[in-house]
Amino acid sequence: MNFIRTPQSTLSLPATPLKLANKLTLIHQHIPGCGVAAVDVWVKAGSIREIDQWSGMAHFLEHMIFKGTDRILPGQFDYAIEGRGGMTNAATSYDYAHYFMTLAAQDLVDTLPYLAELLLHAAIPDEEFVREREVVFEEIYQTYDSPDCLAFQALIEGVYQRHPYGRPILGTEELLKERSPAEMRSFHRAHYQPENMTVVLVGDLDQDEAIALVERSFRDFPSPGDCPQHEAEAEPPMTDIRRQELRLPRLEQARLMMAWMGPGIDPLVQEKRDDVLPWNRFSPEHHLDPIKDACGLDLLSATLAEGRTSRLVQELREERQLVQEVSSGFSLQQESSLFTITAWLDAENLERVEALICDRFSHLITARINESELERSKRLLCSDHAFSTETPSQIAGLYGYYHTLADLETAIAYPQWIQEFTTEDLQNLASQYLSPYRYAAVVVKPL
Repeated sequence: MNFIRTPQSTLSLPATPLKLANKLTLIHQHIPGCGVAAVDVWVKAGSIREIDQWSGMAHFLEHMIFKGTDRILPGQFDYAIEGRGGMTNAATSYDYAHYFMTLAAQDLVDTLPYLAELLLHAAIPDEEFVREREVVFEEIYQTYDSPDCLAFQALIEGVYQRHPYGRPILGTEELLKERSPAEMRSFHRAHYQPENMTVVLVGDLDQDEAIALVERSFRDFPSPGDCPQHEAEAEPPMTDIRRQELRLPRLEQARLMMAWMGPGIDPLVQEKRDDVLPWNRFSPEHHLDPIKDACGLDLLSATLAEGRTSRLVQELREERQLVQEVSSGFSLQQESSLFTITAWLDAENLERVEALICDRFSHLITARINESELERSKRLLCSDHAFSTETPSQIAGLYGYYHTLADLETAIAYPQWIQEFTTEDLQNLASQYLSPYRYAAVVVKPL
């Protein structure tokens, strides 16, 4: 067998990461007796790989992958999986495209070759390209009917004014009309290559069988060919408040969305941003591990707005009754992560709520949270992590996600790292990333 084991961390990993001879990564975990197998394929071919004129290509390609090859007719793959009682789906983000299926372990030997054939040899027929483009257009139209989608798109455009993270993953109707099947084929050949691909296999299949099956299925990759390459420019940090206002018809509740730029996992991109951060109060050693910063921002997000007793929910909704709902989120991304606060409220409370949120962020910077708050947030996140590893499909998704964005160790070490944070650590992170004077905001009001 032509493969090497990837370096192991000091943690005990239940999964085995392997690098095959063709540079494809396989992550395998044997769960004997469960009778199920989950396969996740992660490809570093998200929308960040598109040139500006090809915006939406990565997501459109995800649709076209299932339109068959020279050997598989459209719909044949779905019939093969569903006919065995399995399920399959796919998704596209900025940093990756993700394909997954779950079925009885005994059926994997007959079905994995179907998925591999689609991923490696998608035909992208001209007539299917035109037909499926209309389906993508319908997805785009649906976002126009969603106030939350419109507001979020405006928000990320305010945060990312140079970087592809500010573009809509679906693209636009105008740009997609200009694209051709030949261009999509070149994008597919360029990025669906073994060095960009991770296959995660979790379930009732031992390691030797898993390696042999993946080696047989994922071979004969097409030559990359020519494709315009996009080099994303590092987004400079925000230096002020960037505010936008949208007016929409038939809107019952106003929206307030606020966003701060978090750490990127790519160390080169993070280093460029750190060079222009005049308010950076951390030592250089701190930035050697941005993934741990991300864990800390997860903790801050939970502290602020996860659960009825969290800070913003308790004050803004329960006590002052200024909002119908308020939430916080942290999205891990390869080159620049995103911390958000969203509130649904009456329009007359918009200014007051934004001012209160900024005041509470100032308090995070000037005073440490108390130990009881920290312990509550740690319990929430560690429980969520535990609940996300109950089934083979959840485990496979967790491994693939973290390996693609950071490394496999993060998927295992996350609870341990969360437990190591102190109140001083969170105060420092708030000072670094959550300034009340440097953020993007979108206000949505009724027309």
